[in-house]
Amino acid sequence: MLEKPEKLNVVIPEAMDLLLSRRSGSAKSMTEPGPDAEQIRTLLTAATRVPDHGKILPWRFILFEGKSRARMGEILAECAAQDRNCSTNQIQLEKERFLRAPLVLAVVSKLRERIPIPIWEQQLSAGAVCQTILIAAHSMGFVAQWITEWYAYDHEVLERIGLKAGERVAGYIYVGSPAAPLEDRPRPNIDTLVTRF
Repeated sequence: MLEKPEKLNVVIPEAMDLLLSRRSGSAKSMTEPGPDAEQIRTLLTAATRVPDHGKILPWRFILFEGKSRARMGEILAECAAQDRNCSTNQIQLEKERFLRAPLVLAVVSKLRERIPIPIWEQQLSAGAVCQTILIAAHSMGFVAQWITEWYAYDHEVLERIGLKAGERVAGYIYVGSPAAPLEDRPRPNIDTLVTRF
């Protein structure tokens, strides 16, 4: 007969410290080094452990590293120039946008319709992937930021990076090393967010 554990709600101090210390760092303040190939694989492996109702994998990843970041910058500059009537300075900013961090991971939400799993739950799973990448990057000593901005919603950009019908960018996760100490933002008073039923 198996012995009953004395306490079921064991807290792992290191894990709780990690969660309570996580914060985003600005992509504008990132530098090398970024994660290497093995660390990227670990980030993605952690990300795939999120809740996934029906085991349908309603997400996938696009990696931008090395020269592909500059290629993405060219796409952003071209699309911004055509659709947004941008200044020369803004077009240059778009060219350099993905060069801010050594690694940018696009988390693509892949919605499947006509199945019992609600669309909302599929989207939430993709959001959980983004958050898990942030936490995993923090655990490795990197800084990360989850961004969408205009290029997560621009049809031409999405088509040019290979998104298909039913796919959307849940987030671009910028990952690198902090170029300056991170500042924490004010955190909410938990008591103002809770009601008891």
